[in-house]
Amino acid sequence: MHASRPALARMIGVVALGLTLSACTTTRVGTDRLAEKDPLEGFNRAVWAVNRGADTVVVKPVTQVYRAVTPRPARDGVRNFFANVGEPFSLINNVLQGKGDRAVRNLGRFLINTTIGIGGLFDQATRMGVRPATEDFGQTLAAWGANGGPYLVLPLLGPSTLRDGVGTGVSQLADPYRVCLRECGLPKGVPTGMNVLEIISVRDGLIATGADSFLESALDPYAAARSAFLQRRRAEILDQDSDDAAAEAAAAADAAANPIGDDGLGAADADAGIPGTDTAPSPDGPAADAPSPNGSETAVEPDVPDTSGQPKRPN
Repeated sequence: MHASRPALARMIGVVALGLTLSACTTTRVGTDRLAEKDPLEGFNRAVWAVNRGADTVVVKPVTQVYRAVTPRPARDGVRNFFANVGEPFSLINNVLQGKGDRAVRNLGRFLINTTIGIGGLFDQATRMGVRPATEDFGQTLAAWGANGGPYLVLPLLGPSTLRDGVGTGVSQLADPYRVCLRECGLPKGVPTGMNVLEIISVRDGLIATGADSFLESALDPYAAARSAFLQRRRAEILDQDSDDAAAEAAAAADAAANPIGDDGLGAADADAGIPGTDTAPSPDGPAADAPSPNGSETAVEPDVPDTSGQPKRPN
């Protein structure tokens, strides 16, 4: 079964627009200085409390049952499956960012894991040395120079920024996997079941990496989650989750292109949206680098060993 023509047209339109914009890509990667100031903290803390409550009452208990009745190899297979169906959208975003080598890795991983890996249940690509190159549209916007804007805690979805919230919305329209869930004529209830299973799988991954212990040990779990998210997210934007020389080069270029002069209101205001044409580096201040992670609605990954094989939070 195939996606409908209108759905394909929308997806192609988004990609075509992205390719047009990518031709104007600036060397200045967007920053998160306004997100670090958290001007919407009152609102965010209220949503954070609601998300934590939902996790305590529903998401975590269901996930604990899932962990109890599902053997670890099966849980790993589910996680690998969701990572594999995300490869096409990662490929699109790597192309939009001009990262051809990473796009080739996405294609190679998808072909290997879909065939030899039996529909993505086994991560044969990693065993063969083809490392993940995960990207989303929020990262693409950052690569085009869009600043993060204010930090946001989204209902049910958790830690984000204004830029990444836009990226999440675009993914619903352009991610081939999500388009297929809506348009491929799957049996009734299957798309909802797949989304629920993906949330449970992500929550399972957070438990496995010690996110709960990280938050429980923090004096202010909200602040700890915000800091962890922004650090990990920055690392993802700069491809520092990989171990190749390109990651170091990206970090060095970012440090040179994003110096911090003064920490006044002007810098925060400038961080609220896409930078203007005058983005030349200033030699007057030390370079700032605020690495940043992806998160979840109720628990955010701490600084733990690489979990790139796990799927991201559902978009």
